[in-house]
Amino acid sequence: MSSFLHDLSAWCFHRGKTVIGVWLAVLVALGALTLGFRGSFDDSFTIPGAPSQTAMDHMKAVFPQAADLMANVVITVPDGASVESQVNKPKIEQGVKDLDKLDFVKSATSPWGDYVDGMVSSDKTAAVIQVDVGDQTSMSFPSSDKQALQDAGKKIQDSMPNGTKVDVGGQAFGATLPSLGVTEALGVIVALVVLFITLGSLIAAGMPIVTAIIGVGISACLTLLLANFTDVNSTTPMLAVMLGLAVGIDYALFILSRHRDQLADGVDPETSATRAVATSGSAVIFAGTTVIIALVGLSIAGIPFLTVMGIFAAIGVALAVLIALTMLPAFMGLMGARMTPRKRRVGRRAKKPAKGEGSRPGGIFGWWVRVVTKVPLVTVLVVVVGVGSLAIPMKDLHLSLPSAAEDAVGTPSRQTYDALTEKFGEGFNGPIIVTADIVNSDDPMGVIKDLKKDIEALPGVKQVPTALPNQNADTAMIQVIPDTGPSDEATSDLVTRLRDQQSKWQDEYDVDTGVTGQTAIQIDVSDQLGGALVPFGIFVIGLCLVLLTVVFRSIAVPIKATVGYLLSAGSALGVSQLVFNRGIGLSIINMDKAVPIISFMPIVVMGILFGLAMDYEVFLVSRMRESYTHGMDAKEAVIDGFIHSGKVVTAAAVIMFSVFAFFIPEGMNALREIALALAVGILVDAFLVRMTFVPAVLTLLGDKAWWVPKWLDRHMPVLDIEGEAVTREAKLAEWPTASHTEAVHGEKLAVHGLFSDVNAHVEPGEVQAVVGPTGPVTGLLLALSGRLALDEGTCRSAGELLPDRAAKVRRLVSFVDAAEADGLAGRLREALRPETRMVVVDHADRIVDPDDRAALAHLCDNARKRGATGVLLGAQRARRLDWARPDGFGELVATEAPYQGGPVLGDASPEAVAAPAPGEPGRSQDSIPESPDVATAVRPRTVDPSTEGTR
Repeated sequence: MSSFLHDLSAWCFHRGKTVIGVWLAVLVALGALTLGFRGSFDDSFTIPGAPSQTAMDHMKAVFPQAADLMANVVITVPDGASVESQVNKPKIEQGVKDLDKLDFVKSATSPWGDYVDGMVSSDKTAAVIQVDVGDQTSMSFPSSDKQALQDAGKKIQDSMPNGTKVDVGGQAFGATLPSLGVTEALGVIVALVVLFITLGSLIAAGMPIVTAIIGVGISACLTLLLANFTDVNSTTPMLAVMLGLAVGIDYALFILSRHRDQLADGVDPETSATRAVATSGSAVIFAGTTVIIALVGLSIAGIPFLTVMGIFAAIGVALAVLIALTMLPAFMGLMGARMTPRKRRVGRRAKKPAKGEGSRPGGIFGWWVRVVTKVPLVTVLVVVVGVGSLAIPMKDLHLSLPSAAEDAVGTPSRQTYDALTEKFGEGFNGPIIVTADIVNSDDPMGVIKDLKKDIEALPGVKQVPTALPNQNADTAMIQVIPDTGPSDEATSDLVTRLRDQQSKWQDEYDVDTGVTGQTAIQIDVSDQLGGALVPFGIFVIGLCLVLLTVVFRSIAVPIKATVGYLLSAGSALGVSQLVFNRGIGLSIINMDKAVPIISFMPIVVMGILFGLAMDYEVFLVSRMRESYTHGMDAKEAVIDGFIHSGKVVTAAAVIMFSVFAFFIPEGMNALREIALALAVGILVDAFLVRMTFVPAVLTLLGDKAWWVPKWLDRHMPVLDIEGEAVTREAKLAEWPTASHTEAVHGEKLAVHGLFSDVNAHVEPGEVQAVVGPTGPVTGLLLALSGRLALDEGTCRSAGELLPDRAAKVRRLVSFVDAAEADGLAGRLREALRPETRMVVVDHADRIVDPDDRAALAHLCDNARKRGATGVLLGAQRARRLDWARPDGFGELVATEAPYQGGPVLGDASPEAVAAPAPGEPGRSQDSIPESPDVATAVRPRTVDPSTEGTR
């Protein structure tokens, strides 16, 4: 990965204007498309297959009007007056007629209609007009029609006696369109200030802001365009914007800070840029991938709107990663050496060192890490107890889907909700619908009457205002008003009681019933989200353990990181419960009362926080591991790694906290809950877990922190997130020669179980042969051509180091297996392409067909004439290669102990090669024959073909 990023960044570095221009063109093009073809949002919450959703779908088919969008007009007269007085009632009835005349109104139902009951409050001071505005959603309902309804309400109010209040709201006014304001922009300004302090340059500080904004812009446009083809919740684009800004700025910071440090050390701009992207960029890819996996993992809940939310947020993160890896090196190329920071003035500090400095460098970060690692066990206990106590309130989380009760004070939806609650009770805002299949009943109206009576007798039912059949008299709809509001747990209990009656009603009335309505659907959604928390938590924790085990080659580090993540996630949810459920500190976040937390907040926060926590874990611990592998004592490695990464991790955490925090005061209800939890989680994770708990645990464990069983280490893939391949390339830049003209060169090569301690060299224009047992020979040829990973040794093939450049080597080295006789002559003729640096032919001694031999001879002759391509033949018997006239032989022999004599294959240097190019015949690792489990070596051997007959 780091080698690929090195090449990608070099390409972008030299084409800065092109790269930046392409990204800007993409943004402008998508922006133009969005202006003309943007989709609309859908804030309905559904679960396909859930009982409530199945009942709702059936009701929409038999009661089409039940699925229509509704608005409520609430008329409240002063105390002592009555809406049923001879003065007021006619005016209200006239208002109903006026509403019914509006073009977009399907019907307006009077409080005293024939089929409704309970639309007048018990004290006669309030009445409700129900307005059906047809088959549309709150998002698609035009603002002009909303205004027309409010004008009609104002007209009713003006006709009524003084003191009368008319509120117009309901479902039709429930949409909240996503928007960004000044408050959110302040978070970006804070991020800019932190970047300036960290990087020491206003231009450098502006780059992460620019790249993040471009990424967010593209992500938002894609979301709006794709909303034409799938249902997108209004929270989705804002979540993608918030997350994209946070990670976009942080990822760019990690790369830029490394670039600036290298420039300060005297590294030239291009080398510094490519090295920064290859090293820090590898960690950025890993960090971004963990966030993306966690977000896509939200689909575990099996709820469509949550799956879509996770996918679009993941797209935003992916764009942030891609832009950071391409636009930043483009900016670096345009800026060149101008990004080099000014030299620090050390004179004054050298004369007056701070107390304790000199022998203990590192500034405040050095001081802090020494404090927390002085008595590590105490530090661990303090963090676990302190942060763990913040997680305790999490057990009392009250979850629900949003309602108008949580809308901002003064909005039409909130005013109407409050008026209905005051005059009719909380339950009026969350009716439950019971449907009954009465097609087989001999007395449908009698059944409806009996069902209504049974429901009214249930605990928690305030009234049953509506109970009527549809036009075909095959289905009944019964509206139930609970005593409690839609988000109250008592309402959920009532839904359960109604469902418990279904079998009884089937036996007694011979009717199938269903319980539905928005309240029942929201309860089912909340229940399913709650049930998904455990499997999602297992998924996230399992992913954490696996990824970090592979990355850090350690058992203790992943366990420690997982414990830290659980502490961070628990504290984030615990603090959210204190604020939103209990109302502690509501004034600080611009809320007027305690509310339930939106049901999908915990699972979304767990997913996002997992990815962000892994960011800090990787950037902090990887530097500690790097110091340890370079020979430092375990404790000193922790201190050294902390000092080198502490500043950047601190800046990244402050930036991310600022972005999240400024989405809280004015954000949408769902978004502010997610933002608060993430802000708290980031603070706890970065400063208490990663920068306090982690160094203390690693110090406590010492060398054991980096232990992993050897058998596990051998079977794990290598994820180079620290840029080790690029560092190795820089170290071996002039090995074995500065020009790298050799076809292949390898020293002390080994593949466990096949061969060991092998030296190999092939020059361009040479034809060399290696002879020995089938398994070791085939394994060596595959390894030298980049098609089999080496376990030991150093090898350069086709001018590229193996295994880091294996993919490139495979394009430059052709591999032909002569054991596959079909079409062999054609494959040999095609093997020598213009770009080919070496041709490897295995089982060359098995070639007996004259045409095939002629093709190989022609290949060898052309290679010699070109002088730029080497040929390496593999065989089991040297005598059978006399006709090919190789320039030299190397013998691969099995020995009971590793050969110590510096074995050499030929006398040219090999370049590392990789797997076959598309369409090129070759052999995989699986095709290697087994060989004895003994050490092997290539020994030089001189062969005179004239003295060896063909056998």
